[in-house]
Amino acid sequence: MEIHQALTRSKQIRTYLPRHEQGGAFAAEGYARVTGKAGVCMATSGPGATNLVTGIADAYMDSVPLIAITGQVPQAMIGKGAFQETDIFGMTLPVVKHSYLVTDINTLPRVVQEAFHIAQTGRPGPVLIDVPKNVQQQRTTPVFPDAVSLRGYSPERRADDASLLKILDLIAKAERPVLYCGGGIITSGSAAELRRFAAATGIPVTTTIMGCGAFPETDPLSLKWLGMHGSAYANWAVAEADLLLAFGVRFDDRVTGKVDKFCEHGTIVHIDIDASEINKNRAVHLPVISDIRYALERLNALLAERPLPARFEAWQARVAELKAKAPLNWRVTEEVLKSQHVQDHMGGDASQVILPQEAIAVLYELTKGEAIITTGVGQHQMWAGQFYQYSQPRQFVTSAGLGSMGFGYPAALGAKVARPDKQVIDIDGDGSFLMNVQELATAHIEGIAAKAMILNNQHLGMVVQWEDRFYQGNRGHTYLGDPDFRQRIYPDFVAIAKAFNVPCERVMFRRDLRAAIQRMLDSDQPYLLDVITPYTEHVLPFIPAGRTVQEMIWA
Repeated sequence: MEIHQALTRSKQIRTYLPRHEQGGAFAAEGYARVTGKAGVCMATSGPGATNLVTGIADAYMDSVPLIAITGQVPQAMIGKGAFQETDIFGMTLPVVKHSYLVTDINTLPRVVQEAFHIAQTGRPGPVLIDVPKNVQQQRTTPVFPDAVSLRGYSPERRADDASLLKILDLIAKAERPVLYCGGGIITSGSAAELRRFAAATGIPVTTTIMGCGAFPETDPLSLKWLGMHGSAYANWAVAEADLLLAFGVRFDDRVTGKVDKFCEHGTIVHIDIDASEINKNRAVHLPVISDIRYALERLNALLAERPLPARFEAWQARVAELKAKAPLNWRVTEEVLKSQHVQDHMGGDASQVILPQEAIAVLYELTKGEAIITTGVGQHQMWAGQFYQYSQPRQFVTSAGLGSMGFGYPAALGAKVARPDKQVIDIDGDGSFLMNVQELATAHIEGIAAKAMILNNQHLGMVVQWEDRFYQGNRGHTYLGDPDFRQRIYPDFVAIAKAFNVPCERVMFRRDLRAAIQRMLDSDQPYLLDVITPYTEHVLPFIPAGRTVQEMIWA
């Protein structure tokens, strides 16, 4: 209450009240993800603080700058099991970049200044500031340090020219190189340098899902993203590569599959600012610890001095063949035609079925590819990555490392606050959206015109896909509808949105889809579009967990 009372008198700080602390943490992440600046969230002690933990862990996994301020019981009561006491400092130690327990009001200016410095430099991450009640009730005249100097913390890492020249030598000798780029490109602000490097070398580029937008997916050199549900051609290209340039990535298991088989026959170069990531998941041939922006700037400068003669025309032609072999597309399958969905909702007319992939493709067309897209977690997340073409960094905001359902709409609120000039749309699933549905109230009361397009299949779709593939289709509590009224859509998102005073409509037939999406985009208010889709769709391509690209299901 002490901090909130002070905030009411602030002329510089705008406070948004989320309806759940997790929503506040995800919204702060959304703000941070589209700006590159630390987002700030705050909660009271005990359950308020613990409700932030998922958001803090999410920011840690995805290297997002976040400041989490928590209340704490008075110092004299710490450790005594006081009302709403939790050791949030100890509880969050594994998922923060740094944390503070403030015991002296006079240290608060230094602590806050250091927290922002730590969160936003080097490899970004969350910082916790825990403030006991008695400290909140004290008064002081803040004195900020002239500069931040932290013993043992050296976020600046720069590659030496010798290592970078080795990389250019490897490129000169390679025949089938691939650039494999991650969220580090976006975090470091080096997307323009990456584009320059790819253009100068002619090397095809694939990204992680965190790296979507780091390289324009409409560029002929783009392979989109790779991994479990990435494009088949990106996975094939990496499997055939004789040189893999891994820039700002961490060799996540959802990318590599069986890690020792990932780019099994290629030389691997790994540039990352975080030394702990080097050789952690995948042993590499040339490790370079460096800020990726500096490394790319210097590589481009060296290339300008010594251009490479080869532009890999034969390899580019091979990549074009792989793209033609397995483009990302969709079709109405036999499973859809025979599904209960077609009988219950389409009157047997499968021509009016809305496939989720098409809904996203129409959204891409109507927004001209310029919207900021957030997502929940599940099948819709993968389709949002596949069928919306990202051309700019900080355009795709998703929970990648932690995979937190409920992330999408709160993140859209934070993104819209940061970029009121942009269309911000949460592509979500019915299960994921329901986990933070209360933030519709925040959107309405605070006047945040973030949109949500729910791809509603009445199921936990990604789990259903795994049940179909590996558990003989047995449903382990993955149906979210009302079993007594299968013909009805449950829950009724239109009624829920109405209760929050948020405009909403449901679209069930393909003929109505385009106009409904346009109405959503034309609204100057928060808006919910409930798109009814079949649950029989599977996300393809699909490399089962721990398997190899040779075991990929792609058609």
